[in-house]
Amino acid sequence: MGTVRKTITLTDQQDNWIKAHINAGHYTNDSECIRDLIRREQERSLEMEAIRTALIEGEASGEPKRFDAEAFKQKMMAVHG
Repeated sequence: MGTVRKTITLTDQQDNWIKAHINAGHYTNDSECIRDLIRREQERSLEMEAIRTALIEGEASGEPKRFDAEAFKQKMMAVHG
């Protein structure tokens, strides 16, 4: 995988936050910290998309049906003892 060099601008507060995480031993340098933040955001975006898809599928599945907890318990007891 290739790499691309970027120049970014941060506020003092953002820079201090990164420095604090480096000083605490969470990261060895600025680039590692920023790459980790990007990876986390990519994962979060994928999770959010999966949730959106599940919600759309749920809405498209039709009207909800009443859940009978007692009947469910009896069925599970019959199947699993």
